Amino acid sequence: MRRYRTGNNLLGTAFLRVHGLLYREEGQDLVEYALAVAVIALAVTAGMQSIASGLNDVFTTIGSTISSATT
Repeated sequence: MRRYRTGNNLLGTAFLRVHGLLYREEGQDLVEYALAVAVIALAVTAGMQSIASGLNDVFTTIGSTISSATT
């Protein structure tokens, strides 16, 4: 992290605080894990819709086959 020299001015103090907030690294791992979980959840949700459609078709076919075999 770079060190900047400032006097007792308010602008220099504000700059150092904003710079410190922007370049802190403590919370980056948690954010990266949260983003990974969000992407995985989105992929699972999208995949479940296509799987549900396929399962619905299979059960409809099975139901109609059983129905036609019993009559």
